[in-house]
Amino acid sequence: MKKLLLTLFAFLIAIDVAYPQLAIRHRLATPKPADSLDIDYYSHKRGLQAGTMVFGINMGVWAFDRYIRKADFAYINGRTIKDNLKHGFVWDNDAMGTNMFMHPYHGSLYFNSARSNGYNFWQSGLFAFGGSFMWEMFMENEYPSTNDIIATPIGGMALGEVTYRVSDLILDDRKTGWSRFGLEFAGFLVSPMRGLTRIINGDAWKRRSTSGKQFGVPDVSVDVSLGIRTLELKDEILDKGVGLASEINIEYGDRFDAEDTKPYDYFSIQANLNWQKDQPVLGQINIVGRLVAKELVNNEKHYLSLGLYQHFDYYDSDTISAVSAKVPYKFCTPASVGGGLIYKRNLKRNWGIDGYAYLNAILLGGALSDYYQVDERIYNLASGYSSKLNFNFTYKDRLAISTIYEVYHMFTWKGYPQDINWDEVEPKTLNAQGDRSRAILHAVGLRLDLKLRKQLYLTSTFMNYTRDTKYRYHANVFSNTSEGRIMLTINIDREASPLPYSYIFHSHIPASPRRICKRR
Repeated sequence: MKKLLLTLFAFLIAIDVAYPQLAIRHRLATPKPADSLDIDYYSHKRGLQAGTMVFGINMGVWAFDRYIRKADFAYINGRTIKDNLKHGFVWDNDAMGTNMFMHPYHGSLYFNSARSNGYNFWQSGLFAFGGSFMWEMFMENEYPSTNDIIATPIGGMALGEVTYRVSDLILDDRKTGWSRFGLEFAGFLVSPMRGLTRIINGDAWKRRSTSGKQFGVPDVSVDVSLGIRTLELKDEILDKGVGLASEINIEYGDRFDAEDTKPYDYFSIQANLNWQKDQPVLGQINIVGRLVAKELVNNEKHYLSLGLYQHFDYYDSDTISAVSAKVPYKFCTPASVGGGLIYKRNLKRNWGIDGYAYLNAILLGGALSDYYQVDERIYNLASGYSSKLNFNFTYKDRLAISTIYEVYHMFTWKGYPQDINWDEVEPKTLNAQGDRSRAILHAVGLRLDLKLRKQLYLTSTFMNYTRDTKYRYHANVFSNTSEGRIMLTINIDREASPLPYSYIFHSHIPASPRRICKRR
């Protein structure tokens, strides 16, 4: 059931959102500022309705778990609530997909219950925390989870704001009939709580003279790729697998405009979906959302900005085959934030170079363990820091070479006694992040995009994942995995013609008309 739900939610997100910071951009639509009438209409705060929806989400999920699934954890009463309040938080042992993706998705529902009722990004985050706290303390007969109270609201803010803004691209209050129904249905799939709010308020069928887009029409680029993927675990015996893969990249907003912006006016998403035997459908998702930034240099040759960015990273794989019977890699950071530099330079008329450098604090992360296997968990929960570097070299809109380097330092602080008797361990009460350890993970990649015709490109990518884990009570382990993809990529362009390279590589993308009202 969990695998089915994870696949469904991954698909719903990936069809509309998902290498961040595209090397070659093709504008999806001409940017336009938001209409002041739309901003005013959808800015009225409805606290009671938002709170009721958060409460309703928890009650609805609990009722499904209790009466349909008949899950053991859903049998709650006054005693279980009292025990939770008295005992406090522990580290749980759910699977990575549950803890690090499903819980943040759940948090996005809380978040958008408030976001769609007039609250801004930061205010909606408080609703996400409140909903998560209610669930952890009152809605399960298991002790509240430390990792969930972190991942659910913080990861939920990232997924929530992304899905909210994508739904804003879809909806159009001027439409009627079947066209309107199709847009409302698509918007509901992307952001269910916004769709429900529109139904409750009657906005789902109310025709207005303006589009209702709270963010106007931003500068958006979308790449969709489909091809072949190979995965190779370099162990004592090579373990290889081949399958189909798809990749979706979205860049929302102008990365080279940091003036007068709000949280997530700029974000990038990469999502990799796999159709490969024994591999998870959602293999990777990376979200980088700009919270605040300031331009340091902006002239004809150079652009440089410094900002604060939220990161959501999720890398997942499973046993390739019985040859080694080992999992290649698993690591994630659902709660991460840090500083970032964005740079761009025009080398010559036809050539350009741009890139980024991020340094982040990881509030909560996870990395594959070679020893900790308790209940559904085969990874260590951790905190630490990460850094990311990327450079894009481009020639007109014909050729792009992209490099990426990511390193994650994960520290697992709260372990278990060295003499623990695993036969007597109770998974629901064992309060451990995993093995006392320090893991260093590297993700190094190279991507080549070669234009074939119009918006069609031949794409080749190579990624190498290494993990070096030093354990306190066990032998250290080094793991090395390679991944290659050959794909066809389409730059989606509703205007049916590529942007001239003078647009793509100008040191500062021409601004759209000035906003006529300050946005939320």
